[in-house]
Amino acid sequence: MTGPRTSRYARDVAVVAFAQSDHLRRTDELSEVEMVMPVLHEVLAATGLKVGEIGFTCSGSSDYLAGRAFSFTMTLDGVGAWPPISESHVEMDGAWALYEAWVKIQTGEADTALVYSYGKSSPGSLRDVLTRQLDPYYLAPLWPDAVALAALQAQALIDAGETDESALAAIAARSRTDAGANPHAQLRGAVPQGDYQVRPLRTGDCPPVGDGAAAVVLAAGDLARQLCERPAWITGIDHRIEAHGPGLRDLTDSPSTRIAAQHAGFFDAPVDTAELHAPFSSQEVVLRKALGLGGVDTGTDTDVDTSTDTSTSTDTSTSTGTGTGTVAVNPSGGALAANPMMAAGLIRIGEAAARIHRGASDRAVAHATSGPCLQQNLVAVLEGDAR
Repeated sequence: MTGPRTSRYARDVAVVAFAQSDHLRRTDELSEVEMVMPVLHEVLAATGLKVGEIGFTCSGSSDYLAGRAFSFTMTLDGVGAWPPISESHVEMDGAWALYEAWVKIQTGEADTALVYSYGKSSPGSLRDVLTRQLDPYYLAPLWPDAVALAALQAQALIDAGETDESALAAIAARSRTDAGANPHAQLRGAVPQGDYQVRPLRTGDCPPVGDGAAAVVLAAGDLARQLCERPAWITGIDHRIEAHGPGLRDLTDSPSTRIAAQHAGFFDAPVDTAELHAPFSSQEVVLRKALGLGGVDTGTDTDVDTSTDTSTSTDTSTSTGTGTGTVAVNPSGGALAANPMMAAGLIRIGEAAARIHRGASDRAVAHATSGPCLQQNLVAVLEGDAR
């Protein structure tokens, strides 16, 4: 059997299944285990695999959200720890758990992997919790939250002439309109921009706070084809990090995203789908610039795009290329429609893979971020077998 078209690694690895919860503002009646279990059952059922047939399990979550140390050990009850399993955890978004699982398969220590992540932001003040990501000596004592820092980034973009408030509002409107077709999204359809949260960002420019979980199954080689009719092959994956201090970076650009994309082979061929983890509308502007996806549009513009192909798209969230095709940007609605902490990045990979599974995409890029103002960035390129 032939592998993916542009594989550059020792083993061909694919996403063969993806599942996510309905993302809700509050899930007070559910524990983390109860929130995760249905997602795990769904993703395993899609492949027909049992827990004992999974070679490696890796999860992503945050003890800060849970408010207790080693909280991830409790959710292993949702996986089932008997018979004994090979398991690991990252205190990061699940996209980085997927990277660890992918490495594990590349080494030959496993042929399959279950990756899941989850976050319950509703019990506390997320804006306060996220200040703990900052430098503990100089920034954290000032308690600047993620919205305030994103507002600094948005203002830097406006001052540089790269966007304005109306363009940011258009991004938010387009994202949530596209989310109308996503039954799992927390916000769907037209949502008013609302009042300023921190100028120049209004409520509509910011992600919803909510609870949710997601899971994917990875498999190698011919096993992937046995488990999935059209696997989403990970033909490239890389992640990079920038300076911790926002004041040490150019907030209007994301060189770490660009470098990760280069090493993942994103620029080697056109893509037709881009699932970008942009929790704030202004961050989509930065990511489009880093990936050469052209300017922001509302579904009718004709911005220049350096990463397009000859396929067509019916999504409204498109960047039109140089006459060669279109790229659907966040057709799921993206993080502006649902942003469960520690799971939203994994969902970007899962959404891109799902489009390949159902034949809506042939080559997609998925992006995940962590930290203030796009500090850490992961880029994965996924491809389906030629039709």
